[in-house]
Amino acid sequence: MAQVIVVGGGLAGLSAAHTLLERGANVLLLDKQGFMGGNSTKATSGINGAGTQTQQEAGIPDNAKIFFDDTKKSARDLARDDLIRVLTGRSGDAVNWLQNVFGLDLSKVARLGGHSQPRTHRGNAQFPGMVITYAQMERLEDLAVSQPDRVKIYKKSRVTQLLKDESGATIGVEYVRNGKTETAHGPVILATGGYAADFTSDSLLKKHRPEYYELPTTNGDHCTGDGQKMAMAIGASAVDLEKVQVHPTGLVDPNEPDAKVKFLAAEALRGVGGLLLDKNGDRFVDELQHRDYVTGKIWENGKFPIRLILNGQASRDIEWHCKHYVGRGLMKRFESGEALAKEMGISPAYLKKTFDTYNSGVKAQKDPFGKKFFSSGEWSMNDFFNVAIMTPVLHYTMGGLEIDSESRVIGKDGKPIPGLFAAGEVAGGVHGANRLGGSSLLGCVVFGRVSGDSAAAYLLQRTSAIVEKAGGRLGALASQLSPQPAATQSAPASTSSSVPAPSPSGTKEYTAADVAKHNKKDDIWVIVNGQVLDVTSFLPDHPGGEKAILLYGGRDATEEFNMLHDPKVIPRYAPESVIGVHKK
Repeated sequence: MAQVIVVGGGLAGLSAAHTLLERGANVLLLDKQGFMGGNSTKATSGINGAGTQTQQEAGIPDNAKIFFDDTKKSARDLARDDLIRVLTGRSGDAVNWLQNVFGLDLSKVARLGGHSQPRTHRGNAQFPGMVITYAQMERLEDLAVSQPDRVKIYKKSRVTQLLKDESGATIGVEYVRNGKTETAHGPVILATGGYAADFTSDSLLKKHRPEYYELPTTNGDHCTGDGQKMAMAIGASAVDLEKVQVHPTGLVDPNEPDAKVKFLAAEALRGVGGLLLDKNGDRFVDELQHRDYVTGKIWENGKFPIRLILNGQASRDIEWHCKHYVGRGLMKRFESGEALAKEMGISPAYLKKTFDTYNSGVKAQKDPFGKKFFSSGEWSMNDFFNVAIMTPVLHYTMGGLEIDSESRVIGKDGKPIPGLFAAGEVAGGVHGANRLGGSSLLGCVVFGRVSGDSAAAYLLQRTSAIVEKAGGRLGALASQLSPQPAATQSAPASTSSSVPAPSPSGTKEYTAADVAKHNKKDDIWVIVNGQVLDVTSFLPDHPGGEKAILLYGGRDATEEFNMLHDPKVIPRYAPESVIGVHKK
């Protein structure tokens, strides 16, 4: 059967796959990881959208033109109007698609740095990137079970080469799976992500931004520029490879301050009113400026440690994030300004002066650092605070493969390479010199959808087989993709052929003391909802990185797990990890 090959199982690849299915095409998805999701699952602030139903209900006067202007300003001299117009013009539809087709809650909206309107959408709980990506991932995996002739998903399948015919058209891929080299044929959508963790021998990062090579990163170790390198090897053009975004707020773990991979402090923490203070207790920047500007001011100030501080009001506005970071030991709560001042090594009077100066600026709507948007609530010493130490981190690569407004990859001759498309961070030029917060997930969904549309149209032009079958299959697929009632979306999935039952060996009992003995990387157990899991073999496949599990090695991780995951995650993705039950 005619198929489109999607390389990469993050949000861009998943959005492309679902769009292809809606258009009647068949899908083979190849992901080099053992667990799909990629960096998309780590996105913590939300997804941008202009003119959405959520904004309209909140009375926010936003539209695609305003969003276009904000994005172009952030992109600066590298603005690609055609790509920005696609990103912003289709942003409202992208958010609506996620809500209507996948039943997602995106009812909260916030203003992030560089945005003139609140337009970054998220729900009431969990990281939005994880919620959005998991919803698409689970739906696609269910379709792979119910319609295996239409959807195939091969994990731990590393694509090593793009195949082309005599005319130069891309006709498939070569990939390694289970130690064997195999080939697959069809048009190709690359959704392999960026290169902000490319510390390989042929590193794009070291070649184009060597001064950043030693910085820590928020990216998983799969982000090594595979798609860019493979496409360039067959004649694709790349743009802006030197444009690497350093995010200003990576979380420093006090127990492991030099860790190469760091968790990101969501930009939403500053969006709800968080302040950045240097070691002396002074502000030094408008916290809601563009990311590269804030990063530059941190380096210019140089008075480390830099702390991100949320007062009680800001903490309540984004309570889930604070609880999550505190639970991981990356953020600390202080019950008073005096306690915070003691931690910082400054006098309470000096910290109070900083707060009073800020309060005065809010009242006068005149901030010494040019801040224009303020959150409600005064800063008082008689309050509680959530505080974390910050450091700039490699975060996003704006450069990548050159594409046109139809997500077609452009060759060095300036013409589209037939049969080759790109979506998400692998594509360059979409965000220019600097990406706005909330536009990474948006770029994945929008250009995932665009690449799916374009690849399906290309496939239809190349073969008549799919035309004969598309009509009947589209009708059948419509019922699979129709919105589900809210209760159905939130309820745990029942055990079926698509969700393996827990391991029969799960009847053995283990005490907390038994579990505590297994707390090393090569032998790690955790307790989750009364079950004992041996997650040693799952460690390298965890989309949040190894550290997320290692923090809870030998302990009960129930609270943290339930904050992030639906209960069906274990029986669906790691049933073999269940080795017994917790004996209290």
